[in-house]
Amino acid sequence: MDLGVTLLTGIALCLLVQFVCFLFADADLTLLWATLFGSKPETKLKGLVVWVTGASSGIGEELAYQLAGCGSRLILSARRVDQLDRVKLHCLERSNLKDKDILVLPLDLLERASHEAKMKTAIKHFGNIDILVNNGGRSQRSLCLETSVDVYQALMELNFLGTVSLTKQVLPHMTQRGSGSVVTVSSVVGLAGAPLATGYSASKHALQGFFNSLRTELTEYPRILISTVCPGPVQSQIVQNAFTEEVGKAIPTAGDQQHKMVTSRCVRLILVGIANGTKEMWIAQQPFLLFYYVWQYAPTWAWFITDVLGRKRVQNFKAGLAHPDMTLQHDNTTSHTARSLCDFLQDRNVSVLPWPAKSLDLNPIEHVRDLLDWRVRACAIPPRNLGTCWCLGGRVG
Repeated sequence: MDLGVTLLTGIALCLLVQFVCFLFADADLTLLWATLFGSKPETKLKGLVVWVTGASSGIGEELAYQLAGCGSRLILSARRVDQLDRVKLHCLERSNLKDKDILVLPLDLLERASHEAKMKTAIKHFGNIDILVNNGGRSQRSLCLETSVDVYQALMELNFLGTVSLTKQVLPHMTQRGSGSVVTVSSVVGLAGAPLATGYSASKHALQGFFNSLRTELTEYPRILISTVCPGPVQSQIVQNAFTEEVGKAIPTAGDQQHKMVTSRCVRLILVGIANGTKEMWIAQQPFLLFYYVWQYAPTWAWFITDVLGRKRVQNFKAGLAHPDMTLQHDNTTSHTARSLCDFLQDRNVSVLPWPAKSLDLNPIEHVRDLLDWRVRACAIPPRNLGTCWCLGGRVG
């Protein structure tokens, strides 16, 4: 009997530790395990030839810097040559690479007819391509009813077809050698929908479907890795460059990005995933990481949360109040959203209690307000009519 109690206690403690760790996690558990016990990028990626698209800013730029620090030889591609030259110079300053170890290769993903020649130039310079990182693309911030079909076409041409085209040029080289990696930066909206990003989400869903299917076609090449990266909000210039309702119309303001994951941390996790052959990476701070798992394992709950938050986000956007990113930011409208959510739950006989519940008399609106604050560490909402909504509080900082 004592042995059974001890065993159950040990299991309970283990689960508690895992739960607490998850509250502070910024990537899926497989990827975090690899960061602790897996291969290091500095060992696995040293000397490899890595082609990075979208390398002139944001995640692509940081990839170039960290790959250079790992000793990888680089092919840097984007449209802006001056920015690529700047990134190359910084790579040389931060590493032991020589000028010949970094090739600046201007590339426009929309000019698909040029991709074969670009691939041949890269092969001629280095002799091979070990890793292709598909990072180029643009986002979107506009309502579907106000968005021109030309914007949707541009998003699919750039994010999806441009990526597929370049991949199809590089992949035969990898199958001939029997090894290589194709790593594609997707997004959380490649797994779940989000308001103001219908076209962007569609292009990322298309990438997920394409590369998941491609992976199954390449099972006879076990040394070829097909990996997709699904980051949440990350500090980058993707918002500044986002499409709006018309092609060529700039976004008014990008807003503050300090609440997002720092780019260096996101890129470090990506490199760990590549070094350890991870097929799909979820990278996001809480509560966004929790949202990945809810979408994966409890889609009914996910739809409920999305409906509540998405409705308010669209209302704010129409009123000119919305932040450009799909984040749970705290502002003067949060109390109204919290009250609406409380009313919605209580109309369906769902009580709202704090967790841990120090007193059952505490104002439920304040706890739901915390739930809607972007700093909340985690939350879980059972489906309607199941009795209670538990909110896990805990603000950061």
